Amino acid sequence: QVQLVESGGGLVHTGGSLRLSCVASGRTFSNYAMGWFRQAPGEEREFLAAFSSVGEITYYADSAKGRFTISRDNAKNTVFLQMNDLEPEDTAVYYCAADGDSTIAISLEEYDFWGQGTQVTVSS
Repeated sequence: QVQLVESGGGLVHTGGSLRLSCVASGRTFSNYAMGWFRQAPGEEREFLAAFSSVGEITYYADSAKGRFTISRDNAKNTVFLQMNDLEPEDTAVYYCAADGDSTIAISLEEYDFWGQGTQVTVSS
């Protein structure tokens, strides 16, 4: 089992920035591919970004490219999502997830463990 706890969400104005953190516990963090997703009210959960377990490979959804950056610190068992130039359309609950089977994963179904989410609200 891997436990994931997100933090760093909040209320920001359009154009603002937030840095989300996700701390993992329970297993060897470096063995897991990590990802960030979000879910807006009435919408399906959406993939945003992924960081590989090996080789520091990253992958972004089109909605995240150029504005969001995923990073990880294996010494601190933490994955981050830096979000810049936020827009009201970015309002959602943001989740981190861990996948123990793949080097990198971009689909919701591949991930084995999920955090509880952190709310991000962007006001216009």
